[in-house]
Amino acid sequence: QVQLVESGGGLVQAGGSLRLSCAASGGTFSRYVMAWFRQAPGKERESVAGITWNGGLTGYEDSVKGRFTISRDNAKNTVALQMNSLKPEDTAVYYCAAGRSWARYTERNEYDYWGQGTQVTVSS
Repeated sequence: QVQLVESGGGLVQAGGSLRLSCAASGGTFSRYVMAWFRQAPGKERESVAGITWNGGLTGYEDSVKGRFTISRDNAKNTVALQMNSLKPEDTAVYYCAAGRSWARYTERNEYDYWGQGTQVTVSS
């Protein structure tokens, strides 16, 4: 079993930045593809970014490309999401997830473990 705990959410003005972090425990972190998803009120949970086991490949949802950066530190069992130039439409609960498949990293059902989520609110 892998436990994931997110931190770093909060309230920020449009144009500002936040850095989310996810700490993993209970498993071999480097064996997992890691991703960030988000869910806004009344909407489905969507993929934001993903990163391969060794960090060699990353992928992003189109609306966050050039603004968000995903990274991981396998020595510390952490994955981070640096969010810059935030917009009100980025407001959502952000979830960290661990899975095994990179080929379908944007699909929710490819992930075995999820964190509890952290709220990000961007004011206009």
